[in-house]
Amino acid sequence: MSIDGEFASLPLDELAAAALEVAGAAGAAHADLRVQRARTGHLALRDGRLASSADGERLGLAVRVLLDGVWGFAATDELTTDAAARTARHALDVARTCAPLAAERTELAPEPVHRATWVGPGEVDPFAVPAADRVRLLSDRSAALLATSSVEHVDADVQQVKEQKFYADLSGSRIVQQRLLIHPEFTVVGLGTDGPESLRTLAGPSARGWEYLTGSGESAAWDWDAELAELPELLAERLVAPGVEAGRYDLVIDPTNLWLTIHESVGHATELDRSLGYEAAYAGTSFATLAGLGTLRYGSELMTVTGDRTAEFACATVGFDDEGVATTQWDLVRDGVLSGFQLDRAMAARTGLGRSNGCAYADSALSVPVQRMANVSLQPRGDSSTADLIGGVEDGLYVVGDRSWSIDMQRYNFQFTGQRFYRIRGGRLAGQVKDAAYQGSTPSFWGSLRALGGPQTYVLGGAPNCGKAQPGQTAWVSHGCPSALFSQVSILNTLEEAGR
Repeated sequence: MSIDGEFASLPLDELAAAALEVAGAAGAAHADLRVQRARTGHLALRDGRLASSADGERLGLAVRVLLDGVWGFAATDELTTDAAARTARHALDVARTCAPLAAERTELAPEPVHRATWVGPGEVDPFAVPAADRVRLLSDRSAALLATSSVEHVDADVQQVKEQKFYADLSGSRIVQQRLLIHPEFTVVGLGTDGPESLRTLAGPSARGWEYLTGSGESAAWDWDAELAELPELLAERLVAPGVEAGRYDLVIDPTNLWLTIHESVGHATELDRSLGYEAAYAGTSFATLAGLGTLRYGSELMTVTGDRTAEFACATVGFDDEGVATTQWDLVRDGVLSGFQLDRAMAARTGLGRSNGCAYADSALSVPVQRMANVSLQPRGDSSTADLIGGVEDGLYVVGDRSWSIDMQRYNFQFTGQRFYRIRGGRLAGQVKDAAYQGSTPSFWGSLRALGGPQTYVLGGAPNCGKAQPGQTAWVSHGCPSALFSQVSILNTLEEAGR
């Protein structure tokens, strides 16, 4: 897939020249122009019938300037050279107005000049697929689920994004990028003697196109037919499953659940702006401080976690971030020790940590780029299968799929539930249990990591709605991990904890 002609035909270079000439003449140490177009779609069906369909587009340009160490920002939806120059003057005015209030001056870590075009791996533009065809696919799969005895209701939806960006700055960088993002999901609801229960599919969001839903054979990224075929039986089992007995258990966590624990306890905790206290929205700052770099024991020696903006099909992958930084992969935790942070250019310069690792992102042309999460992933080790990990547990639980979560303001104490919990007895699965949640503190939980699955167990999960900043912005992000075994994790019965 190539850059859309409609976007490529915009007067991108002319807009950049108009804005950057104004900023340079005013003495800005740095200035950049970003033209961003995001087309978003959301299709939802209830019991096989169309419930809602939304298709929107945001297109505009933004100018940032760094004048005497103070940021100025302005944006517009008018794509003319006069508007670009006017927006640059507005950004300069913002910087001058803010200067008396600035507690410190900002510098940026250096970055080479880049002139490049980057296109993500998506093959079939979902917006080019007729709406009737998309609805028919979801409806047919919903009908098959509704035809089973255990399923009373089915929700089916797909979120999809096509994002294009042009970046130019005073140093001479000129970058054009395009990517596709998609997240399909099916949820089934059944009625049991204790009330309704639900399960949903486990496929995470992906940097793919419509082929994510229709691929088959070796080219399929996810086996939708197989998962949807077994979902009614899994729901039927959940409807009659007993409640879990609270206690401490060895816990085998499937990657379809563990990705969320990584997101909350490692991903957000290693955002350097959060660690330094510059960002405290959406559940606070972080226990993982700069002083602990290279010394803080984050988990067991089996734990190696990377930050990555280059992983194929991952949702936070781009060629360059919104500060013109070429993306990369790096260590956040190595052999259980805190070994890195997620950085933008200002944070890298402020802390002397060298070059930015490409973590600046804005969710629209009208948003200021802020430090955002990379694809944060736990690395596999050895060649054990998930069955091998389960086979090594005498008395425990196996958890599949994410559901709810809670974490404190330091990213330290947490609690997670799941789609399905299974009892493990004598190394074998012994049926589902429900009303379960696992809890712990970040260092003690990751310190109890006893074994990891091999690369064949590695799965990319993730979220299309990671929130940060004020005004709030959302971003798509992926987290890969293998299956993992943790020793003696605290398990709660959520109904008993609620006094029911």
